[in-house]
Amino acid sequence: MDFGVHLPQLGRSADRRALITWAEEADRLGLHSGWVSDHIAWPRDISSKYPYTDDGSFPGGFDMPWLDPLGTLMFVAARTERLRLGTTVLILGYRPPVLTAKWMATLDVLSEGRAILGVGVGWMREEFEVIGMPFDHRGARADEQLEVFEALFTQPTPSYDGSYYAFEEVGFSPKPRQEPLPIWVGGNSEAAYRRTARFGEAFHAAFEPIETVTEEWAAVGRACDAIGRDRGAVSLSVRMYLDADARMAPEVSVQGTADEMADTIGRWRDIGVTHILLDVVAGGGSEGRLDALRAFMTEVAAGH
Repeated sequence: MDFGVHLPQLGRSADRRALITWAEEADRLGLHSGWVSDHIAWPRDISSKYPYTDDGSFPGGFDMPWLDPLGTLMFVAARTERLRLGTTVLILGYRPPVLTAKWMATLDVLSEGRAILGVGVGWMREEFEVIGMPFDHRGARADEQLEVFEALFTQPTPSYDGSYYAFEEVGFSPKPRQEPLPIWVGGNSEAAYRRTARFGEAFHAAFEPIETVTEEWAAVGRACDAIGRDRGAVSLSVRMYLDADARMAPEVSVQGTADEMADTIGRWRDIGVTHILLDVVAGGGSEGRLDALRAFMTEVAAGH
């Protein structure tokens, strides 16, 4: 089992010192990957429903500090040597695709092949409107963006002609170091499962009970079958809380004693999970959360 950690890119701890400390410690502890989330700006009043809370409320809050995800990963790349660098998830519709492709190619080159492009279509109509980007047909637009990335990353003189995006032959260099750049797809719809089968190296579920993820993973398998792709070519990742104080719902957390945590991990492994992204919840501020991560890696992860 590989373990990743969400870096302190948002909230009161989102500053230079915390990012350096967490990134370097994650590298030292042997974590597989460090991750950041994607929000830019949003209004005080939001009617769109967040898909990962019971009541649909957005947990970010109106005035939460939130560093840019790609800029943060560039910074972290310079302070680490082994840690892979991922987005959980980058909202494709927030940025023009050629610009996103340049960011990701740059990150992969400067990190020497450690980037993971986690992608999603987004849910907050209000944020799209603030940014000035279209919310309509965002799934179809996302699929075209992924086709644009493929063209830019693989063709010597790429071009693209789609329904939403088009450009004549262009020079695009450097290409990413990884061939192909790994794409992990998030979402909980049939379109997301088809997108995973078509483009994804992994399906990346977030904050959902094991029964739900089991059903989603089966749907990804069926989507692979439908296009003749080997199911084994796609892996399964889940994002969960590492909950040192049992504050969060146990269905979406790794919590309890070291043995209880190990049992939880075993159940997720049994359904096919090979990567767990941990959002650390613990008292004591940034250092308290980091202590909880150190304990997990020493007492639990070492056996998995």
